Amino acid sequence: MEKWSPVLVVVLGCLVIAAIIGTALASEDAGNETHGDLQKFASKEEIEAFLKEHARGGWSDSGYPRTTGGVVPEVNYAPAPMATSAPTSSAGDYSTTNVQVQGVDEADFLKNDGKYIYVISGERLVIIEAFPPEDAKIIADLRIDGIPKALFLAGGRLVVFATTTEQEMTAVEGSVTPVPVWRTMTHAYVYDISDREDPERIRDVTFTGNYYDARMVGDYVYTITQESPVWVRDRIALPEVRTDDGEPIQPDVYRPGSPLQNYVFYTAGGFSVRDNTGAPDAETFLLGYDTTLFASQENLYIGYRNMGPVYSDVIFEVPPDGSGSREETIIHRFAIDDGRIDYKAMGRVPGHLLNQFSLDEYEGNLRVATTVEGWTREGSIQYNNVYVLDPAMETIGTLEHIAPDERIYAARFIGDRLYLVTFKQIDPLFVIDLSDPKRPGILGELKIPGYSDYLHPYDADHIIGVGKETEENGWGGVSVGGLKVALFDVSDVNKPVLVDNVVIGEAGTDSAALRDHKAFLFVKEKDLLVLPVSEIVRVENPASKYPGSYSTATWQGAYIYRVSPASGFSLEGKVTHAEKGSPYTWNAPDAVERSLFMDETLYTVSKRSVIMTNLADGNRINEVLLPYRWETYPTPYPVW
Repeated sequence: MEKWSPVLVVVLGCLVIAAIIGTALASEDAGNETHGDLQKFASKEEIEAFLKEHARGGWSDSGYPRTTGGVVPEVNYAPAPMATSAPTSSAGDYSTTNVQVQGVDEADFLKNDGKYIYVISGERLVIIEAFPPEDAKIIADLRIDGIPKALFLAGGRLVVFATTTEQEMTAVEGSVTPVPVWRTMTHAYVYDISDREDPERIRDVTFTGNYYDARMVGDYVYTITQESPVWVRDRIALPEVRTDDGEPIQPDVYRPGSPLQNYVFYTAGGFSVRDNTGAPDAETFLLGYDTTLFASQENLYIGYRNMGPVYSDVIFEVPPDGSGSREETIIHRFAIDDGRIDYKAMGRVPGHLLNQFSLDEYEGNLRVATTVEGWTREGSIQYNNVYVLDPAMETIGTLEHIAPDERIYAARFIGDRLYLVTFKQIDPLFVIDLSDPKRPGILGELKIPGYSDYLHPYDADHIIGVGKETEENGWGGVSVGGLKVALFDVSDVNKPVLVDNVVIGEAGTDSAALRDHKAFLFVKEKDLLVLPVSEIVRVENPASKYPGSYSTATWQGAYIYRVSPASGFSLEGKVTHAEKGSPYTWNAPDAVERSLFMDETLYTVSKRSVIMTNLADGNRINEVLLPYRWETYPTPYPVW
């Protein structure tokens, strides 16, 4: 059967189907515009009518909104670093943010350029002159308007994202006086940092909604904000984009033709960090809550989970075909170029995504890994799938029913392979061949205890995994142990081999790298691996009358390894931030959240301080205390 892409659908009393060639084309009929599965709203009144009819839980039986506004809860989901030009008198070699795609920077709360470290500390932006380490000191400490979330560094410019809650007075039909409404705003503050001691804020690009995620390609920033529909009595406050010197922009609003369980406004915007006057390009979309962003240098992909329309409290039900699950992921592709965002195509695949590493673009195709969960007449089902979609977002390759009764814990696409970790009681590492995008297949698998939450390439033939150790317990289940780091040899794709592994700490030991790949530091040229660790350690209790009695304490810091296929993992040393830290193993003031290096100095960063350690001998060089205050601001950084 011949495939057409995209298909334009316009509903005007009857269904008219028109097939066109070229995803950049669009058709209009009575003010409505469609792009693939997305349909443009013709007016604000049409948006209001649509949400009143379709948004679950948004309206009471009397027709009035149940809430007058609100914010979607934040969801922050993360091999080649992208270096920036280093200032003079800086390190000759330094690390940058660990990103998924080379050339696509990811916003983070910390950046560096080989001489200066830029870090969000509580409500402040701190600039540290970090090199040489012996003289490291804070040279700028700025209070940021709002709650800072993440930042980008582009040469002499710094972009800081911060959220605020602001009151607006909105005119309402039938009311003599304007009505106050509170909205969350995301500000992208652009700073000129040519003078690091006195940064100058030169621009404020504001998006209504909560900060969701951002990417930077070259000098262009692409950001996503999310906002629950905000109602002012029976009228809706539409998303806007604002700049210092321009009128507010109301982006066009699109919705998918496929019905969803819930609707959230997502605004995608692009702007230059160099141009202080150009208006941002922005579009707004009514999509689902469970959304994942992936970006290549040419495209943005927004994928969200869809269970279809829900008219009862039954979430899983047996579809007519008896497959046992009706969950699917809808993925939209947007072309990006010099700050412009253009919608191109939509695709759909069964199941749901784990995180951004479930998506990857290669030679123009999108590869997707999903987990399917649901119920049949015989009971629950769970399995995993891999799909390949062409630029028109049509599925051209399928591999389904991988690892029944297990779910995906980690995925990493590297070249024409996919390394996939699933788990129930043991950890199968699958090597999947994608060299022929139309015929993906399993090449080999390795089963070992434990599981990996994050996979990182060592080289073309070896993969590093970070996760947890496990063992069977006496009840037929699995007990989770300490932090586990493993090195896999995949040179023989049909027989992957475990080269070496180490287990750190007792059960409950944690690492920021399990949740956020930006916390993982690996440098192939140095065979250097640095892991932030909050370690649960045993503390003997000699005063107890019971032999072998002990309690536990939490050590917080970083483990430094040298790693190679020949010798596996070799512990070179540890950097201590707290001998007996907070009992909370993550998001504590002394828990290390990032690490970086400049020449032979390792910098480990917690909320409380930056510690500098000599990589050659392990000696501490210096420490810079940050202005973070735990008692007044408990969650300054994005976590999920």
